[in-house]
Amino acid sequence: MTRRRTVFGVVLALTVALVPVFAGDVSRQQADSFVKKVAIINQRAAAPASAAASHRTIVSENEVNSWFAYRGQELIPKGVTEPKVTIIGNGRVMGVATVDLDAVSKKNASGGTFDLWKLVGGRVPVAVTGVLQTKGGRGQFDLQSATLSGVPVPKALLQELVSYYSRTADHPDGVRLDESFALPARIQQIEVGQGQAVVVQ
Repeated sequence: MTRRRTVFGVVLALTVALVPVFAGDVSRQQADSFVKKVAIINQRAAAPASAAASHRTIVSENEVNSWFAYRGQELIPKGVTEPKVTIIGNGRVMGVATVDLDAVSKKNASGGTFDLWKLVGGRVPVAVTGVLQTKGGRGQFDLQSATLSGVPVPKALLQELVSYYSRTADHPDGVRLDESFALPARIQQIEVGQGQAVVVQ
């Protein structure tokens, strides 16, 4: 379980969040390439720290999306399907996933007249865009926009979705969008370019 959390942590650090049109071709070969690169990143993290030059691992947008399609199903939360990511550049990333809103709606519905959760349900595409900033082994995701089925939604609603689907036994409240986080595997920085990200250890 610890190994799975570490691998998933690297994946989350690379993709950050649940963004828009289909982003290029996917293949089993590219999925395998991504798995190998994650293994290299974890191996470097397990090795003794040294004063040697930093290591840089390039991960492409297509490799990440191929991993989602062919290898990542068991680590993706139940109720979330078809995740895809677009790496725009200059730190900006976009992503989309189909999310089952029924379970979240039942948990958060207040029953009030103006209860927003009474209006949403079913399986819908959730799109998110924002900027990933990383430095010194920590990261921060600055949300720019979020939509459900193409309709803009407030950050508070997106936070409820993220909290629900990122809950674990160790973190029952899930992930907070506005909180900085430690990068896993001794990653110092992730340089988000156009169509690719460079992991610096």
